[in-house]
Amino acid sequence: MNDGDPSRLVGWLYLDMNSFFASVEQEMNPSLRGKPVAVVPMMVDSTCCIAVSYEGKAFGVKTGTKVGEARRLCPQMKFIEGDHSHYVRYHNRIVEAVESCLPVESVRSIDEMACRLTGSQRDVKAAEALAVKIKAAIRSKVGSSLRCSIGVAPNRYLAKIAGDMKKPDGFTVIRPCDLPQILHQLRLRDLPGIGARMEARLNQKGILDLETLCSLTPEAMSRAWGSVCGEEMWRLLRGEDPPERAAEQKSVSHSHVLPPDLRHEPGALRVLNKLAAKAAFRLRQEGFYASGIQIFVRFMGQDSWKARCGLMETQDTLAFLQAVGALWKGLPAGAIYAVGVALTGLVPEAFHEPSLFEDRRRNSLVKTLDQLNGKYGKDVVHYGALHESAGLAPLRIAFTRIPDEGEA
Repeated sequence: MNDGDPSRLVGWLYLDMNSFFASVEQEMNPSLRGKPVAVVPMMVDSTCCIAVSYEGKAFGVKTGTKVGEARRLCPQMKFIEGDHSHYVRYHNRIVEAVESCLPVESVRSIDEMACRLTGSQRDVKAAEALAVKIKAAIRSKVGSSLRCSIGVAPNRYLAKIAGDMKKPDGFTVIRPCDLPQILHQLRLRDLPGIGARMEARLNQKGILDLETLCSLTPEAMSRAWGSVCGEEMWRLLRGEDPPERAAEQKSVSHSHVLPPDLRHEPGALRVLNKLAAKAAFRLRQEGFYASGIQIFVRFMGQDSWKARCGLMETQDTLAFLQAVGALWKGLPAGAIYAVGVALTGLVPEAFHEPSLFEDRRRNSLVKTLDQLNGKYGKDVVHYGALHESAGLAPLRIAFTRIPDEGEA
């Protein structure tokens, strides 16, 4: 085979920072380098470690280990209360370092990003050279304590799997000609989108390993998943790079022209909060998580203003309202005419990977609120932050989509 053989070409490069939060703490504090470090949300033994350095992992401490158990396993462990602002700052610097080598197509989370390979970059040797260059750029421009694993593959999904196959500081290639046999060594739970519940469901259908899963027909895969996501998975595992639902629908958005009595900052913010809540409801109804939010304001007689920020993948209305409040602080002075919000970076529920920052109880609460409002009427139960927004931003009929009956 020659290097131009399609069976050997790759299409995506996926970067996953190793023990990111713990590595950032080691980079900021040189006295922690080479020592076991665990990042925790608060200094109590009953909470869990949300990140552990590789020195700590050598003692059996993992992400999710209770702090009390971590102390028992590794008495010399250094515990650091995490500050998300530090990790966001380093994340932004890492994105800049990667983009000095290769454009970032999408940021998947605070410690993961994907880059599309084009032209000669699709050759495996060229992709490996890019990976070496990216690793060097992160070390020199961001910090020597920060390491990453990189995977390259025909599609983004497989590139993520490749990146997980060799840690820390690894590089793994999955070529079309390697499929599906290279996947047989993995566990079902190694596939993004297969959590404990999905694994149990597959096991009940006699699917206990990757070799069995990969042998299914597209129809059998759809039956196993109980939705079209099964056929999507079938195609992804064979190296196809189909258009993703998240790419087809890039955002969930709402906007509203303000009535004259609300054309001031407090009134505009009340309407904007209502729009954010409506967008969050639609997001959940349509089966997505969002990893970003943008707000915009149109002024009378002057340019519009926009502000955006990234988020951990979420469906949580309260998380969006908090982000709106933070972004609103940067609003310039002016005569406000209209406001809008867009939830961006959409990820289908089937491919959402829960984070330890994710509050499962909040997720359950949000879905319970949706059910109550669906049964008893709009806004029967709502967040206190939306109390003054009831009745604002009534439903509009858009030319590009017909709103669902349940939308407020």
